[in-house]
Amino acid sequence: QVQLVESGGASVQAGGSLTLSCTASGLTLSTLCVAWFRQSPGKEREWVGNIYPGGGEPAYADSVKGRFTIFRDNVKNTLYLQMNGLKPEDTGTYYCASRDFNCHTDARYFDYLGQGTQVSVSS
Repeated sequence: QVQLVESGGASVQAGGSLTLSCTASGLTLSTLCVAWFRQSPGKEREWVGNIYPGGGEPAYADSVKGRFTIFRDNVKNTLYLQMNGLKPEDTGTYYCASRDFNCHTDARYFDYLGQGTQVSVSS
């Protein structure tokens, strides 16, 4: 059974930092495209960034570039999202997703999606 389980969400003040985790079971993240998405109330789900099968330089949305870092621990089979310089507009539910082919920025093209973890940034 495949599961992606996110954790690490919290309420923080603007300028703060958080690191989210996504632990996988039933699949091997190092062989897949794995991505982070987020969704705020009333808004569409937004691609945050991804890391490619086999590694390499991750890709990021312009809105988070320079502040967020995606990395993967292949031993723990866990994906991370390190978020620095948080802004109120970063508030939302953060999801990790995996895809068995090339990366994509639309969550509908991913095979598995976690249940999400909530991030709230206050000004």
